[in-house]
Amino acid sequence: MRFSIRCLLFIALLSAFTVAGSVDESWKQHVPDKDRTRPNPVAGQPEAIAAGGRLFSDHCAKCHGSDASGRDKKPTLRGPEVQNASDGEISWLLRNGYVRKGMPSWSAIPEASRWQIIAYIKSLGLAK
Repeated sequence: MRFSIRCLLFIALLSAFTVAGSVDESWKQHVPDKDRTRPNPVAGQPEAIAAGGRLFSDHCAKCHGSDASGRDKKPTLRGPEVQNASDGEISWLLRNGYVRKGMPSWSAIPEASRWQIIAYIKSLGLAK
């Protein structure tokens, strides 16, 4: 009985702070300016976008959906919160994660591969 009350309380608190499919941008306040302004060295390159798409399928689609439109209360990456974020901000997020919201750190993926993932995500544009 005590376990179920704790579980219900946790779910209620989680629901109060989470909106399905929305992106919590509070992580952006932690991004240092030197990271925020970093340019993507492979932005717009077709080969990098293709490679990023393959990496996205392997590492990101499980949570964000194969089309990056979100899945199971995981946010869309095709909304303005992500599409309008700088490449440097996204790079920082991939490297550091946002564990409080379920986003793991992908620092084990080589930096060049993370830039490819960013190039792919940005190539998708805003959802219509």
